Amino acid sequence: MTEKHASGLSVYIKDIVYGANDGIITTFAIVSASIGGGFSSTVIIVLGIANLLADGFSMAASNFLGSRSENDLFRKEQQRELDEVERMPEKEKQEIREVFQHHNFNNEDAEKLVDLVSRNKEFWIDFMMRYELGMNVPEEGSEWKSALLTFGSFVIAGSLPLLPFALFQLGDAAFIYSIIATATALFAIGAARYFVTQVNWLISGLEMLVVGGVAASVSYGVGSLISALFGV
Repeated sequence: MTEKHASGLSVYIKDIVYGANDGIITTFAIVSASIGGGFSSTVIIVLGIANLLADGFSMAASNFLGSRSENDLFRKEQQRELDEVERMPEKEKQEIREVFQHHNFNNEDAEKLVDLVSRNKEFWIDFMMRYELGMNVPEEGSEWKSALLTFGSFVIAGSLPLLPFALFQLGDAAFIYSIIATATALFAIGAARYFVTQVNWLISGLEMLVVGGVAASVSYGVGSLISALFGV
């Protein structure tokens, strides 16, 4: 029986969920604030699209730079471990020994494992990166994948609150349909985490729905307050 582990897009679930969640919430925040401020549908659409492209790109760029920095740090630490293994092998063996002892291996078993690990320099360095520094080998090109998935999920999910204003002549009812589309999308994205995390889909969906609902309510309140204060 083959065991299933995280692979493919599931490895980037954080980027996808983060991008989609932020896209929906920030776009709906603009919609809510605009409705609260009494803006027209045309203004809402223009502001929403501008947010999708500008904020989506900003998030993707930040994600890329953050991932690039993490990967550069990994390579730097990997080279440092290689140098230490070559220059101070006994010191590094002691660090292996301490890792196994920390995981409750007795001294005899720890010595056997130290001997096995230190026979393969590549595995030795990988072992130290994972268990001493807590750093995993980054996937080649992962910075670009993270950035593109963040941008794509941000734009696609963030478009949903705008659809009732852009595609249908719904008048004052457009905001109601926008609320429904936003709530449905938030719940669906949260629930979809089940396929990766195996966490209860109902709880995951409601969790994201509540967080997004609070953000939207605050935005609508701010828009209404500003409108009342300045007579917009």
